[in-house]
Amino acid sequence: MSRIGRAPIAVPAGVEIKIEADNTVTVKGAKGTLTQQFHPNMQIAQEGNVITVSRPNDAKENRSLHGLTRTLIHNMIVGVTEGYKKELDVNGVGYRVAKEGNKLVMNLGFSHQVTMEEVPGISIEVPNPNKIVIAGCDKQQVGQFAAEVREKRPPEPYKGKGIKYSDEVIRRKAGKTGAKK
Repeated sequence: MSRIGRAPIAVPAGVEIKIEADNTVTVKGAKGTLTQQFHPNMQIAQEGNVITVSRPNDAKENRSLHGLTRTLIHNMIVGVTEGYKKELDVNGVGYRVAKEGNKLVMNLGFSHQVTMEEVPGISIEVPNPNKIVIAGCDKQQVGQFAAEVREKRPPEPYKGKGIKYSDEVIRRKAGKTGAKK
């Protein structure tokens, strides 16, 4: 039995959950509303303020879907109550970011500025010129947008210049040494 899948999900106060017949789960909370449809083999049940996920048999596909379904529902509940946040650091001489309206404008050492439009459901904050904070209620959407921002100038291993996650550790390489005579 899946250790993750069989753990019950506690529903905090202020969160409204609706489970429909076609395994569509809608979670409403203070931060927003999330809806997702799950595999028809999974049985999602709500008793009071606890949600349980069970599987019909021990087939390989059902075993893998069991823990996944439970985790996705839990992430939806956490998203509408607390929300998710990714912090990015911008390192490099002359590298800086700014927020202009709903656009993120980045100077990343190119001959032009790189701009990214804010996606609905995600908020971008720039507390200082070399920090970006991406927040939202959908974990996957926040992570995807953060990855797209990082992709514009990933950190390089020699000087560490580029955009990196705040908790990311860059493996540094030694540069060239002078010629021996």
